[in-house]
Amino acid sequence: MTDFTTGLTDLAIETPSWAYANSGTRFKVFTQRGVPRDPFEKVADAAQVHAFTGAAPTVALHIPWDRVSDYSVLAAYAAEHGVRLGAINANVFQDDDYLLGSVTNPDPRVRRKATDHLLECVDIMDVTGSRDLKLWFSDGTNYPGQDDLRARQDRLSEAMTEVYARLGDDQRVLLEYKLFEPAFYTTDVPDWGTSFLHCVALGPKAMVCVDTGHHAPGTNIEFIVAMLLRAGRLGAFDFNSRFYADDDLMVGAADPFQLFRIMYEVVRGGGLDPAAGVAFMLDQCHNIEPKIQGQIRSVMNVQEATAKALLVDAEALRAAQDEGDVLAANAVLMDAYDTDVRPRLAAWREQRGLEPDPIAAYKGSGYFDKIAAERVGGAQAGWGA
Repeated sequence: MTDFTTGLTDLAIETPSWAYANSGTRFKVFTQRGVPRDPFEKVADAAQVHAFTGAAPTVALHIPWDRVSDYSVLAAYAAEHGVRLGAINANVFQDDDYLLGSVTNPDPRVRRKATDHLLECVDIMDVTGSRDLKLWFSDGTNYPGQDDLRARQDRLSEAMTEVYARLGDDQRVLLEYKLFEPAFYTTDVPDWGTSFLHCVALGPKAMVCVDTGHHAPGTNIEFIVAMLLRAGRLGAFDFNSRFYADDDLMVGAADPFQLFRIMYEVVRGGGLDPAAGVAFMLDQCHNIEPKIQGQIRSVMNVQEATAKALLVDAEALRAAQDEGDVLAANAVLMDAYDTDVRPRLAAWREQRGLEPDPIAAYKGSGYFDKIAAERVGGAQAGWGA
C-alpha cells in the first residue's frame, strides 16, 4: 500500500476548462460575474485552483469550445501560469448533422465528418503535448428498429480504429461510457463492458474512462474500478456527483462514502502510482455555485477521500478477511472513513508552502474581485461557446 504522504503527493487532479464557464441544466444557464471570455482566461482560472490546492497541475480542453488559432501559444500561456494543458475532449454531439449519431450514423458523410474531428483533436494533442484524447459519444437510438444495433457497433469500431492508428507513441485514447441520454432506447457505449471490449480490440493505448455520474442507481462503481485496475484498463476518472442522473455536481457532494470506497480500490490497486497512468479528472457544471470555488472544493473532496483511503490498515484488514471476520473487516474500513483527515491535509499543505484552508485563502486573495472588474464586455464562455 502507498504511504500517506507519497499518496497525497502523487495525486494530481485535472480540472476541466468548461467548469469555469457558464453552464447549467437544459432549463437554464445562469450567468455569473467574472466568467472567462476565452480559453486563456479559463486557463488563468484553472491556475488559481492549482495555486491554492497544489494538486491540480493540468487543465483539460474541449474542442471546439476551446479552439484557438495557435495551441502552442495557449500551452506557453498555461506554463507561464504554472499549469499544463491536459486531455483533449472531442465534441461530436452539438452539430445538427449528428441527429442520428456521429461515428455510428448511418450516413457515411456524417461519419466521415465526425471522424475527421477526432483526428483534428489528435493534431491538437501533438501541439499541446497532451497525452489523452477523451471521447464521449452521445450516439444511440430512441426507438426499437430505428437502426441496426450491430452495424452501429461496427461503425464505431471502424472510426475508433482509424483514430487509434493516428495516435503517437505516448498518446492514448480514453473511451467514456454513459448509461443513457440523449439516446433513450439504446446508447452505443452504455457501460464499462462495452467500452472495455472496444479498448481491448484496439490495443494497449485504449483505456476506459469512468464517469462517476454515468451509472444506474445502486451501481457498485468501486467494483468496476477494481476490475479495470486488475485488467490494466482504467485510464481515467471523470469525477462528479449525482443524485438522480447525470447531475454533474461537485464530487463527494452526494455520497462521500462512495468516493472513499472508490479511492480505496484505487489505492489498493496501485492506481495512485503515476506509472499506473490513471488520470483523475473533474467533469462538473457549476450552475449556482462560484466556478473557481466549486473546483477548489472538489479537489479538496477528492484529497480527503484519498487521505482516508490511505489510512486503511491493510494488514489488519487482510487478517480480518483471512479469518472470515466480517464485522472486523468492515470496522477497519469504517475506522479510516470516520477519521477526520482535515488537520493532516492542512499540515500537508503547509509543508508545501500552501495555506492550510484553500477556500479561505482564495477568498482572501482578491482574485475574484479582480476578474469581475476586468472581464466586463465581450461574450462570456458557456456551453457551446
